[in-house]
Amino acid sequence: MTIDIFDDIQKTIAEALQVDPELVTPELAFGGIKQWDSMGHMGIIILLEERFGIPVDADLIGTLTSVPAICEYVSKSGGKL
Repeated sequence: MTIDIFDDIQKTIAEALQVDPELVTPELAFGGIKQWDSMGHMGIIILLEERFGIPVDADLIGTLTSVPAICEYVSKSGGKL
């Protein structure tokens, strides 16, 4: 994952979960911090769609459960950075 993508994803996840960006590490995954629960996950998905202009259908929601998976999807989907 490139630094640019990670920085943007880090800020987006931190905003969605309302946490300090330092808590969003490159290894972070669902459940890694208490704020990333099922409700927090939906907040991340909604913000990803809005911020990067990428579609996230129901099948994808369950696979985008880590920072690396999210970075890879945004990168492959051509999300605007």
